[in-house]
Amino acid sequence: MATYLIGDIQGCYDALQRLLDKVRFDTAADRLWSCGDLVNRGGQSLEVLRLLESLGDRFLATLGNHDIFLLGEDVRCPDGQSKNRELREVLLAGDRQRLMGWLRRQPLMHHDPDHGLLMMHAGLIPQWDATTALARAAEVEQVLRSDQAADFLARAHKNKYRRWRDERTGLDRLRLITAILTRIRFCDASGKVLWSASGPPGTQPAPYRPWFKHSHRASRDVRIVFGHWAALGLRIRKRTLALDSGCVWGGRLSAWRLEDERLFQVPGKYR
Repeated sequence: MATYLIGDIQGCYDALQRLLDKVRFDTAADRLWSCGDLVNRGGQSLEVLRLLESLGDRFLATLGNHDIFLLGEDVRCPDGQSKNRELREVLLAGDRQRLMGWLRRQPLMHHDPDHGLLMMHAGLIPQWDATTALARAAEVEQVLRSDQAADFLARAHKNKYRRWRDERTGLDRLRLITAILTRIRFCDASGKVLWSASGPPGTQPAPYRPWFKHSHRASRDVRIVFGHWAALGLRIRKRTLALDSGCVWGGRLSAWRLEDERLFQVPGKYR
């Protein structure tokens, strides 16, 4: 049995198939863990969702910002008529209900204590250790799997805050947790997030730094696997493993085999 950690797919079904073929993925024995953004921009989101859902318990994803947006469109567009053409294809599909239910059951974070790994789509603020972050993620996951999901998802992408406060409550609290875990790139030492910047490290204004570069980061005792940051690119370090290698932008789709730490890559979407 092998476990493959995979970067942002973003609807690039052809690249995903090439990667699974390259590693000779065994659907009866191997596991595939994705750090999120399964859909949007690659043109084949419906095919990606169908393939990954068919893997059953051999697959796990931590939800990304594009996945959350799709779930929101599922609520906002009961007739399926999303303005996003690629997501509209998903919402008009006959298996829409099954696929959206499956996607809502995916976690925001995954912890593998055997390998000392913590996986999420984007990252963490410096003040959250692994235990705290998992507890915050669980708050959102509980709502996603409840009858309150529609109220949350309808405006999940409308977060208006930049700094975490424990006393925040209600939908504002849930939206900020989701934004941190699925969208963070830069923040300051106090955890104030710079939402507007998406370039590589060094392009941000002071006093912001990449979230993983703060020396007092409480999550330094666990290796964090994340994606979301194509401009950062593939980055393999002792405490961080960044797997978004820009598949949808003409880069590569990357997979990291956990058992022997071997990297596999295939060309991404041809542009």
